[in-house]
Amino acid sequence: MWFHPDTARRLAGRLEIPARLVAEAMGNDVRQTWVSNNYAMEGVVHARDGEEHLDWWGIRWRRQHGFNQIAGFPLAGAPREQVLAYDFPGERLEDLLALMDPVVRDRGESFLGCDVSPCVFEMYWRLRGMEDTLLDMAADPELAGEMFRRSADFSIELGGRACERFPLDWFWTGDDVAGQRGMLFSPACWRALVRPHLQRVFAAGKLRGLPVAYHCCGALRPIIPDLIEIGMDILNPVQSNCPGMDPLELKREYGRHLTFMGGVDTQHLLPRGSAEQVRRATARLLEGMTGGGGGYILAASHTISPETPDENIFAMYEAAGITREEIFDRAAALRSDPDIMQSGPKEIQL
Repeated sequence: MWFHPDTARRLAGRLEIPARLVAEAMGNDVRQTWVSNNYAMEGVVHARDGEEHLDWWGIRWRRQHGFNQIAGFPLAGAPREQVLAYDFPGERLEDLLALMDPVVRDRGESFLGCDVSPCVFEMYWRLRGMEDTLLDMAADPELAGEMFRRSADFSIELGGRACERFPLDWFWTGDDVAGQRGMLFSPACWRALVRPHLQRVFAAGKLRGLPVAYHCCGALRPIIPDLIEIGMDILNPVQSNCPGMDPLELKREYGRHLTFMGGVDTQHLLPRGSAEQVRRATARLLEGMTGGGGGYILAASHTISPETPDENIFAMYEAAGITREEIFDRAAALRSDPDIMQSGPKEIQL
């Protein structure tokens, strides 16, 4: 379960623990962190809107409406030669991998993951800008393909080192290629330009015997069979309000091949529904997604936003059998351990 930093701070205040311990107090079973460009987006937390940072990829980020958004694309409008001359920050691989050290140290009995996303298309558009990237795909597919290859190569190198160094339980990848209503470009274009490189990224985990988790927001149903074919084992986040992404339908169609992670709506249900509506919807989801046995990890369909009432968060957990009392008891146990309270996660300056 992912919490927006503002949500985590609010819950931390109620639980009287540091925000970094909220996930543990709430009973999360998975421990993982970002070791690629998603750290620049999610791991760097600014206090106020308008604050910025420049990451090692040359991307400028600015906090807007509580989230880090890209404010400057280093390759936007650049000619072909300049795009091809771009160097990924390979000299920073060890710094990025070091972000996993405290996660591994404090994992306990939790499931351990390492997030090497974004992997292909999404990494390139963060460098180039969405408009120029889509134009490259249409007008200069050779250039787009080459940059997709280089993006994948960086993820593969990073992921390979992570698999060798850490006792991972799964290999976490991601590449957003869909929007709220459908794919960002045609499935045929995805198959021609993106799929071959994403398959190489998946293989980095498969070669080490790890299940491969893949994150893609939006309505990606047209390519789910392809993703299964190239090695996806876990699909996240299952945005249930997008066309073709009803979790129970997906379970019926693909449940023999996939584990699903997510499905609790963060756009309408969690922030706007009543606690009882959240409880009922979560219980229905659990029953439908685990019918016939397993294959499901309860999670929200994205980061739980600051406008989500605490009562709705607790109701979702209660539907999964984790009571409010249990959460507060865990928080009390954490408060009683000075070593846990004083230790903190490793941070890097981008």
